[in-house]
Amino acid sequence: MLLKIPDLLSADEVAYCRKVLLAAQWTDGSVTAGYQSTKTKNNLQLPEQSVEAKELGDIVMGALARSNLFMSGALPAKIFPPLFNCYQGGQSFGIHVDNAIRQVPGTPVKIRTDLSMTLFFSDPEDYDGGELIIEDTYGSHSVKLPAGSMVLYPSSSLHKVTPVTRGRRLASFFWLQSMVNSDERRTLLFELDSSIQSLREKVSDSPEIVRLTGVYHNLLRQWAQT
Repeated sequence: MLLKIPDLLSADEVAYCRKVLLAAQWTDGSVTAGYQSTKTKNNLQLPEQSVEAKELGDIVMGALARSNLFMSGALPAKIFPPLFNCYQGGQSFGIHVDNAIRQVPGTPVKIRTDLSMTLFFSDPEDYDGGELIIEDTYGSHSVKLPAGSMVLYPSSSLHKVTPVTRGRRLASFFWLQSMVNSDERRTLLFELDSSIQSLREKVSDSPEIVRLTGVYHNLLRQWAQT
């Protein structure tokens, strides 16, 4: 499932994050690439342990915690600390698949990457190119969202970032381990939860809605791994 989450960050949060990112010191983005990705990755990255990365990471994590859409679609168990990158001057990231396991720096914690996320800090009109291309069984999907919006997609997907030929593309990228590791099951749960919420907006609680809610939680109880 590919899920777009609009306005994850407020306008003020976007403006502040962008200000910090524009003033930051960047390093070669290949430092977090796997063996295969290193051959195709050409971008800049905020050092993981920098003050700026930790501060902005806290802002992003706070936004995730208040997003019901994110919680419903991702069912997060563990979230890798957000990373931040910059593409400019023709930089790109060729077709690749994200590493299956990520270790949180400085800790023994390992995260299975079920879902990948890209949160945009630059508006589409600020740069040319820089589309995130995600391939799945239904073809290729081009994603280039407004600043403050995020896309969530299976980490098993082949994906790439096209060359940025004008301007600068600033974004956060990171991964999570879901309580439900099957994309098909997560999709079913998300569709069921979305339908229940929609019904609740149209009618008051009814025995049918209560039963559907029970079905949702009983399926989650069977499928969740915590």
